[in-house]
Amino acid sequence: MVQEGIRESPSTFSSVLGFCSDAGFYGEGIQVHCRVITLGFSLNLFIGSSLVDLYMHMGHDDVAFKLFNELPERNLAVWNLVFRGYCEPGGPGQSDKLLELFSKMGLDGVEPNGLTFCYLFRGCSNQKLLDEGKQLHCLTVKVGWVESNIFVANALVDFYSACGSLVDAKKSFDSIPVEDVISWNSIVAVYADKGLLFDALKLFSIMQFWGKRPSIRSFVGFLNWSSGSSNIQFGKQIHSYVLKLGFDHGSMYIQSALIDMYGKCGDIESSVAVYESFLERTLECCNSLMTSLLHCGITEDVVEMFGLMVDEGVGLDEVTFSTTLKALSVSPLISLTSCRLLHCCAIKSGFESDTAVACSLIDAYSRCGHVELSRLVFDKIPSPNVICFTSIINGYARNGMGREGLEIFQAMVKKGLKPDKVTFLCALTGCSHSGLVEEGRSLFHSMKSLHGICPERQHFSCMVDMLGRAGLLDEAQELLQRAPGKGDSVMWSSLLQSCRVHGNEIVGRRVAKILMELEPEDPAVCLQASNFYSESGEFKTSMQIRECAYARKVTRKIGHSLIEIKSC
Repeated sequence: MVQEGIRESPSTFSSVLGFCSDAGFYGEGIQVHCRVITLGFSLNLFIGSSLVDLYMHMGHDDVAFKLFNELPERNLAVWNLVFRGYCEPGGPGQSDKLLELFSKMGLDGVEPNGLTFCYLFRGCSNQKLLDEGKQLHCLTVKVGWVESNIFVANALVDFYSACGSLVDAKKSFDSIPVEDVISWNSIVAVYADKGLLFDALKLFSIMQFWGKRPSIRSFVGFLNWSSGSSNIQFGKQIHSYVLKLGFDHGSMYIQSALIDMYGKCGDIESSVAVYESFLERTLECCNSLMTSLLHCGITEDVVEMFGLMVDEGVGLDEVTFSTTLKALSVSPLISLTSCRLLHCCAIKSGFESDTAVACSLIDAYSRCGHVELSRLVFDKIPSPNVICFTSIINGYARNGMGREGLEIFQAMVKKGLKPDKVTFLCALTGCSHSGLVEEGRSLFHSMKSLHGICPERQHFSCMVDMLGRAGLLDEAQELLQRAPGKGDSVMWSSLLQSCRVHGNEIVGRRVAKILMELEPEDPAVCLQASNFYSESGEFKTSMQIRECAYARKVTRKIGHSLIEIKSC
């Protein structure tokens, strides 16, 4: 059209920009923007709205907002485009900015509509802003949008469920004058997501009694419950119902949920069968299968599938990279070269700064013994959260660099981030592996006194290991007797091994006695106690333990090779 000398109209530009935005042709959209500037159409309301939408889709909210501010007139449609951009997946996700814009819209004299409130509630849902959402709820009640607009009412149900307020979600549902299919399926999914299966099934039955057809959302909620509880029988029943209603080939959400359900329940064959039954390979389904394979420990297939996705042009996202890196980290295939290859792919695809991908890279490099590369990845994260700090602390601990891990821990606390139980466990492990006894003691005691976290079994176990390595066996025993349930057989066994290493027969006898009382039927415990007494010169006691074990027919399982020789 341009080559033939036909001048574009504002409606032409608006349509083309809208297509570029929806189809993801961002480079072409920017070229069209240049043409708009050349022809002097930048201040046109319709074109300006389309440009704002384009840049919001691209994630360039600063450019979008600059164009928005330059518009001579801003109507409700333009405001709603900005609101949508801030709350959509892949958008800036700044709900505080969203609410600030809503206040500015009121100052401009623009009245919100139902769609405005739907976007606002979605933004509050994304960031779990319960108090701000409740204020918006009051405003919608005041202007009458809840009773008159079913979409606003449904958005309220979703908002409260996302914030974990199930009571408010049910109240919002009950306040809807005439529930539609979306309302019913929303509340069913809410109860299923919260693990309240009985209530979800009850509502599911009532919904069908009133002639409301189940939707994809209800089934996904039930399948997610099956995944979380590993209840494959219920999952199979839902799968049968899905087939009966014909939803199996119509939704990538159903496909992904089915693949995930079978994988989380350990039935990887069914998971693969569901995946292969669909002609179209979507990114979501591929990611679900990769996650299922990783859950079942089939790590080599995860790495292989990553290559197939690249070859077939399915596309890659942050979930793909994170899952592949996790699989590679626990796979025999791990090497510095493979980690660097995936790292390069992540950089090329623009996912290097994603939190999940960065944490997976940190873990992978540290498992290769290159914690310095893990640190480089960590330093490039724009705003590292607790998970990022925990990953790098764990990387240092794994490589025996406990002091460096403690420095990172202190930096995290100074930044105002609250360490969790996993963070403390990683830091304590680093102290144990590096012989930092005083630092480990101080860190352990600060859990309750400074951070309000009660030490759990794993923390006590780590402390016992640290004290045992240092030869502080009496202190380790005292600590164990203060542990939840006075410790388990694994902790006492670890302490007994430390007694054997340091040749402490006094503490060793006490520990061996307690250990035998805890697990008298465990062949490994009997053997360890017998060996301890034998090393201490108490051969009679050692033989008595072995004879008692034989009398009770306590025997170790004999190992066998899985290698076949001449097909035998």
